[in-house]
Amino acid sequence: MNTVKTIILAGLLAVGLACGYSKHATTPMVAGTMPNISMLAPNNIAAGSASFVMTVNGSNFNGNAAINWNGMAQTTTHVSANQLTATIPGADVATAGTAAVTVTNPGTPGGVYGGGTSPETSNSMTFTIN
Repeated sequence: MNTVKTIILAGLLAVGLACGYSKHATTPMVAGTMPNISMLAPNNIAAGSASFVMTVNGSNFNGNAAINWNGMAQTTTHVSANQLTATIPGADVATAGTAAVTVTNPGTPGGVYGGGTSPETSNSMTFTIN
C-alpha cells in the first residue's frame, strides 16, 4: 500500500513539475501613432450658437481616432487619415470662452505576452467661443 502511495505521489509531483508554472516573458507596450492637428474649421463661433459640425484637419488620424473637446471624447467620424469631424453640442458653446481641442489615437491591446501600442494624443488647438 505504501508503494502505491509513493508511486501516486511521485506521479503527481512529476506532472506538477512538468506543467512549468513559469512566467512567460512579456513584450513591452510601444508608442502608438502620434496624431497632429493643423487646422480647425471653424475655429470660432458665437456664444449661444446651436450645435455645429467641426472639422479637424491634420495627419496620422487612425480609423478609430477621437476628437476631444476640453478633454471629453466626442462622437467622431473618420473622413481620412488627415480629416475628422464631430458634432459639437450647443451646450458646449453656450458661453464665451475657449475650448481645447485634441485628437486621440487609441492604443491597441497586446496579445497573451503583452505588446500592443499606447494611446497617443495630439497637440492642442484653441477653439474660441465669442
